[in-house]
Amino acid sequence: MATTLDKQADLAGPGVSTYEEVEKILPKDYEPLLSPMQRMDAVYAVKRYIEDNLCKELNLKMVQVPLIVDRDSGVNDYLDRDGSRTPVDFPCGLGLASPICAQVVQAATKWKRMALRQFDCAEGQGICTDMRAVRKDYFLDHDHSSYVDQWDWERVMAASDRNLDFLMHVVRKIWKVIHGAGMHAQELFPALRNSKYPAIPEELTFIHAEEMLERYPDLPRKQRETKAIQEIAPALFIIGIGWPLADGYPHEMRAADYDDWVTETHGPKGQAYHGLNGDILVWNPVTKRRHELTSMGIRVTKETLKVQLGMSGQEDFLKLPYHQAILNDEIPLSIGGGIGQSRTYMYLLRTAHLGEVSVTVWPKKLKEICAKRNIRVLE
Repeated sequence: MATTLDKQADLAGPGVSTYEEVEKILPKDYEPLLSPMQRMDAVYAVKRYIEDNLCKELNLKMVQVPLIVDRDSGVNDYLDRDGSRTPVDFPCGLGLASPICAQVVQAATKWKRMALRQFDCAEGQGICTDMRAVRKDYFLDHDHSSYVDQWDWERVMAASDRNLDFLMHVVRKIWKVIHGAGMHAQELFPALRNSKYPAIPEELTFIHAEEMLERYPDLPRKQRETKAIQEIAPALFIIGIGWPLADGYPHEMRAADYDDWVTETHGPKGQAYHGLNGDILVWNPVTKRRHELTSMGIRVTKETLKVQLGMSGQEDFLKLPYHQAILNDEIPLSIGGGIGQSRTYMYLLRTAHLGEVSVTVWPKKLKEICAKRNIRVLE
């Protein structure tokens, strides 16, 4: 049975937490299906497929995205609302009397919504980016890295579409693209069709975080997700992340100023639920673990922004330019999300580690563990 400390720890941040635990969970019989160079060919084939088809399905255009932003703009993503994950700061601007206080982005979530106005997107139109970011406060394991690559996308929507039906409609389109990318990769690289691993699920199952808690009340969040993926469906969209559930804890901490997690919805029996956002999680047959691919949601209105910042004790954010733009109706209502690129490659190309599909820094201890498990991390 989960204790209060278990549930608090489960919200604290991503990563396995110790390398002794990482050594226990990495597969012991791993054989890569592709060579490192074949894998790079497959990565770029999947990348092209997803970018082309995501834009086609959601009526998006690829645009440039910042790697650094002005700290005082308020557009950097803080990922949570407890202050545990902070961005990299540095001054820049040689010769300036007052250098720019710059930050490396952690995600482009808020920037994208502002950019919809910059690119004159009308209702039903949107943008997609090839985003790169740094998240220094992660524990580095097999599927968490300080280097982050995402397809960060955003689309203008009507007020009448701020409901679960529209959210689920968009989520199904995204899953169609991810599944299609997997099939495309298997056509190009037949070695990926291996009887050791099940087929990539064609259907995505929807479940609310409250329903998961009701099914598994004695488990902390990550164990709840694992059970649901094992027992309900191998590909899930978990709805309603951020609002405190029946046990008093949110399913996961979610920043207060982008996704809407306070709007009331209704469950299958008419019960009051909350949240117009969620995550796609899949069962990874290589690592035999839960595997998150994307977070997304319908974005806050000026009303729900105030409520969420109030609940989070962050009302002082309201004076920042991004938040003022929402309050003054200067940027449109939207829906958006970030699809993890390396996470998706890892899942579709059947690898055991992010380091097989991307290049970044890893601790020596982790690399040594990987080498013993036949996992070749790129450097």
